[in-house]
Amino acid sequence: MNAAVQTPSNEDLSRRFSDATKLAKLGELVRFRLAGIPEVQKVDVSGAELFLVPGFMDPRDCREVVRVIDRKAEPSTLYDGQGNEGFRTSFTHHFDPDDPLTEDIELYISDLLGIDDDYSEIMQGQRYKPGQEFKAHHDFFHLGERYWRDEALRGGQRTWTAMVFLDEPREGGCTQFPLLDVTIRLQCGMLAIWNNMDLDGRPNMKTLHAGMPVIKGVKHVITKWYRQEAWRQLNPL
Repeated sequence: MNAAVQTPSNEDLSRRFSDATKLAKLGELVRFRLAGIPEVQKVDVSGAELFLVPGFMDPRDCREVVRVIDRKAEPSTLYDGQGNEGFRTSFTHHFDPDDPLTEDIELYISDLLGIDDDYSEIMQGQRYKPGQEFKAHHDFFHLGERYWRDEALRGGQRTWTAMVFLDEPREGGCTQFPLLDVTIRLQCGMLAIWNNMDLDGRPNMKTLHAGMPVIKGVKHVITKWYRQEAWRQLNPL
């Protein structure tokens, strides 16, 4: 007689794929690496780890990436359970990982953080026109949500976020961390990096952040999320 197949519980999945010990160790390694790079500026804030790298990308490369986003962007989507209509009104482009410029940017970011690129999702581009925004949210996965079971098996918890600002809208569009009292003023080519976990490797609620509404002009960014497990090996392209 065949034994019944047991479906792992959410608790089992969380223990394995949002492993606080692993995530704390990763945070320690990235923190140490960034501390040794003179161009990296640590934001003086209590309760979370946030870094800025002005001039990370050349303006010419920024303009080329903007052109790609504008050609191919589609309305952005949300995971089930994250907000409702009007919560995220930007447009998104999923980059081709085999494109040489995409590959160069992805490896450039991963090298800075010291994380193998296999652990990152494919880079995305977002475009915000006047009135468009992404309301306050977390990048990490909330373990009680319906999407967690699928995402646990597709690479586990999101760890670090890297975001490059490709241009500067004339007004609005800042990235705001309301629980940290931090507002990032956009600079073309600047990279923002933050750890979605706390020092103990657990989801950090203080990383709540929002893409504020653009008032004048257009905002383009690229975003890259890292996972606990090797996402690209688990999700063949």
